[in-house]
Amino acid sequence: MQQQVEQLALKSAISKATKRLLPFLALMYVMAYLDRANIGFAQQAFQADTGLSNAAYAFGAGIFFIGYAIFEVPSNILLFRVGARMWLSRIMVTWGLISAAMMLAHTETVFYILRFLLGASEAGFMPGVMLYLTFWFPINIRAKVAGYFWFGPPIAFILGGPLSGVLLSFHDVMGLHNWQLMFMVEGLAAVVVGVWAFFYLDNRPSDARCTWLTDTEKGSLIAAITAEESEKLNHGPRGAWAALADPKVIYLCLIAFTIQIGSYGIAFFMPSQIAALIGTKVGFLVGVLSGIPWLVAAFAAYYVPHLSTILNERRVVSAVTLCVGGLGVGLSGYLINVSPFVAFIALCIGCAGLLAVQPIYWTFPTGYLGGTAAASGIALINSLGNLGGFVAPNIRVWAEVTFASDKAGLFLLGLVGFAGGLMILAVFALGIARRPSSAAQKQQVAGGYSDPAQ
Repeated sequence: MQQQVEQLALKSAISKATKRLLPFLALMYVMAYLDRANIGFAQQAFQADTGLSNAAYAFGAGIFFIGYAIFEVPSNILLFRVGARMWLSRIMVTWGLISAAMMLAHTETVFYILRFLLGASEAGFMPGVMLYLTFWFPINIRAKVAGYFWFGPPIAFILGGPLSGVLLSFHDVMGLHNWQLMFMVEGLAAVVVGVWAFFYLDNRPSDARCTWLTDTEKGSLIAAITAEESEKLNHGPRGAWAALADPKVIYLCLIAFTIQIGSYGIAFFMPSQIAALIGTKVGFLVGVLSGIPWLVAAFAAYYVPHLSTILNERRVVSAVTLCVGGLGVGLSGYLINVSPFVAFIALCIGCAGLLAVQPIYWTFPTGYLGGTAAASGIALINSLGNLGGFVAPNIRVWAEVTFASDKAGLFLLGLVGFAGGLMILAVFALGIARRPSSAAQKQQVAGGYSDPAQ
């Protein structure tokens, strides 16, 4: 009888936490992704007004990730120490203000500085959320739960694309260029959500502010998470510095790097690529069409993690998903001059694969790392992985110039993504993912969930 009560309490706690936290976290990610990638929508108007070259644009778009990488680990350690509520709110308010300040980027130097500061201010957000999910959800359902959070990027493009397109259609509003108005509006929107986050989020199930769970629900959820954390200490690194030097963590960094090269190699050039396919300038129509690949990606981000749960398999599902994403990106380049429509379909497949793999991929580091090792290790993985965002636009431009072909950049991005998929196949052999012990399995059974990790 007692086990049945615990089982029902854990199910109820997880259901309530999913409904309360995930929609808001997804909203926060929408704002984050929109403010880091809206430069892609402003590219044509921004370069026309400022005279920036393609190389300068690519460098400025990518330097965001240098600032991001430098401050990622200390930011996540601070989140672990001071609490997610205050720190995630601080991150959002800061990046919103700096994103709005992009309206002042009239020169290359100012553009580089603001993009660097934007990355520095946002550092710790995504790994902070991944760490935050370990406080609330056992690993056996974390891929499925994280899939809801990963709705953020596609929603940012589905809704943000038309929004950016509309804002770019206005000229001389309050004496501002269209791209200035876009940066100001979207940056200040992030500030509003950041202030809201401070009053909405709770740090952990044990938080006294968490009145939306009963004491029984809190106890069952805390017990499940505590059992899981004990398991991690048996095979993962202990302490922040140990995680940073762990070869398995470095291997996970390399996989994340390949994923982000593909993701941002598409994101920063999506509007201009679609504009080239249909033979027009970036505006409302391109904004709408730019949302379609991300709509497909949103469905994939929901259904692929669910498929992983049904099949009781993470490794193969995530590897195949990433390989398919890489092939889609590469084929979208090959088919540009063959059939714009089919090239567009390939682009949709590429976006879907590169996004849907991420909620499953992140179960590997969050299942391997615990405590302060999780705070530093997850941050290191995300920071080094996100250097792919710096590398992607630059190697894409390099490949196009070197091989004198607008297809070469997409070929290279696709090849990198495919290589990342092959690397995922080795995570079990390297001991990064293991089956839970009997103690952890009992907690999972008590919660009424099977383990999709293996």
